[in-house]
Amino acid sequence: MWPVAKLMIPGICGPGMVFQIDGFRLIYLGIGVLMWFVSGVFSLEYMAHYEKKSRYYLFLFATFFATMGVFLSADFYTTFIFFEIMSFTSYVWVAFDEKEESLRAAKTYLAVAVIGGMVMLMGLFLLYDLTKTLRFDELGEAASHALSTSPGRLYAASGLLLFGFGAKAGCFPLHIWLPKAHPVAPAPASALLSGILTKTGVFGIIVISCQMLAGDRTWGMLIVCLGLVTMFLGALLALFSVNLKRTLACSSVSQIGFILTGIGMGDLLQAAGESGSLAVRGAFLHMVNHSLFKLVLFLCAAAVFMNLHQLDLNDIRGFGRKKPLLMFCFLMGALGIGGVPFWNGYVSKTLLHESIVEYRFCGAASVCPALWQGAEWIFLVSGGMTVAYMLKLFVALFVDRHPSRQEEFDALSLSYMRPAGKWVLAGTAVLLPFLGMTSHLSMDKLADLGQEFFGQTGHAHPIFYFSLENLKGGLISIGIGMLLYTFVIRRWMMGEKENENKEKGGKITHGMCYLDRWPSWLDLEELFYRPVLQVVLPGIGGWVCGFLDRYVITAPMAVFLAVSAVACRAMDQMADSVIRMARKTTHSQIPPAFSLSMTGDGEALGSRTACGVERRWGSPGIFARKRRERTRAALIRIKERIQRNGRLVEESFSFGLMLFAIGLCLTLGYLLLVFIRQ
Repeated sequence: MWPVAKLMIPGICGPGMVFQIDGFRLIYLGIGVLMWFVSGVFSLEYMAHYEKKSRYYLFLFATFFATMGVFLSADFYTTFIFFEIMSFTSYVWVAFDEKEESLRAAKTYLAVAVIGGMVMLMGLFLLYDLTKTLRFDELGEAASHALSTSPGRLYAASGLLLFGFGAKAGCFPLHIWLPKAHPVAPAPASALLSGILTKTGVFGIIVISCQMLAGDRTWGMLIVCLGLVTMFLGALLALFSVNLKRTLACSSVSQIGFILTGIGMGDLLQAAGESGSLAVRGAFLHMVNHSLFKLVLFLCAAAVFMNLHQLDLNDIRGFGRKKPLLMFCFLMGALGIGGVPFWNGYVSKTLLHESIVEYRFCGAASVCPALWQGAEWIFLVSGGMTVAYMLKLFVALFVDRHPSRQEEFDALSLSYMRPAGKWVLAGTAVLLPFLGMTSHLSMDKLADLGQEFFGQTGHAHPIFYFSLENLKGGLISIGIGMLLYTFVIRRWMMGEKENENKEKGGKITHGMCYLDRWPSWLDLEELFYRPVLQVVLPGIGGWVCGFLDRYVITAPMAVFLAVSAVACRAMDQMADSVIRMARKTTHSQIPPAFSLSMTGDGEALGSRTACGVERRWGSPGIFARKRRERTRAALIRIKERIQRNGRLVEESFSFGLMLFAIGLCLTLGYLLLVFIRQ
């Protein structure tokens, strides 16, 4: 057990803030420092051609402090404060290049973040009213009491919190921002969005599931169902995607599903009287592994984009040929996230798979064993789709040849990335096989440190990761992935692509290309969310107002509402009226002592001197006199600006003093009236 240290800062925003450091938080503090350091070093090259890179770095470090504030928080109030700060600072990443596509994706990201934050706040109000505390270490006991007295209110509060945290984590059906925000954000920022900002949402779900509702079967079943759907849907979206960063973004949705499945399985195993250590250790290790996967993979995508400014697989295929370092780094990330033995992803996925198998054969699952056999196959098939889409990306980048630009791509073999970027990328990529090959020495130790945050203590029973039984699950997923790549991607998602040649009046055939087979209308945001928010809800609001106006609001009530509206409008305009009156009387504008009309280039209108003698442009010394006149005009303009600013400051200060005096007189009059009445 790691010693726990706490810090309380009272009086901030009322309740104050509470922070804590333990094994889990220490590990994620280290991961956060590593990810921001590597992304920051890589950003020096990636952002070199951007004009507003200072804005990027400002919000890069602001988001770092906010994210670390979330992970170090020890109560939901502190978590909420830093959670909202993080949402607004990271918004700048998505909208950074200010293109139409980026701004639209940023609006989606901000809408999901704000709606999720407000729903979370409603959950915090309800939870505090029910339990009288928001401290993590006190919520377990308080929630147990509330579960026996008001289970409906407790589940309602937990559901609202799940909505808010799930929106940031990318849980279905609130995942819509990830596939749109990641492709438009700078790639080093995408690595942080995917690798660690989504984990802040998972952090909140862990607190709800493993500390507040630990061992609750109903809640565990909900989280497992959400995890399985998110896992499968994210992998399916990634399989169909033909955009490099969008594929990685959809992959993040799928990997979050794996983590949620482990969290839910921990609750179900505890409810069945078993130890949930396998599940929570697998969930925690997959959190750590996914952060490292996406750091490596998104930085590889950054190397592609900053050279080609393209992300479509048909435009970038063949770029990685003759670039062995880039191939090695991408391959390490692909093998890791694919769950290939001897890489770190295999260890965490083995633990998650074994938790499903363990629950399947315990007594609690005997009522419907087919359900859990189906859950196991969803897990294996989702892992197979992960192998398939990562193989698609690897082949497109490093095996395929570009039909027309391959020589240009090969010429960049030595200059596609600076040495600093190569070192940090390679150093991070080496971690993935190292952790996988030293699983008992490294990953088991990490799990021992982090599992206490999940409500698990003590050592789990030993797992022989490379036994035949455990290898079988990983090999099944790899086999499914190879079949999907061979018979689905190569035979159905690739084909001849033709487009019109306007100059020659014919068609150009580009050979075998990656085809976008995903239906364009099957977009959850456009299909559901935007119609609901922009059409359905306003329509319902209009109908309710019409109903109230026709059947509920009586004549006296209507008169009262009208009078109230007029009174509110009058009070709203009162301040403006006072300001206009003051500007016309006590604070009227002081006319300037002098004014000199100037032309656009700073020359005085006219060409006469103070003596009134007209100068000829060809007379001796005219250029020297012209420079003196320009200098004098510039000095006069600066003097006028200083005097004007001074008058504005003086007027504002005196106006503020006048309002203070009026308020003081009203206060003294009120006190005098109270004193006389007594």
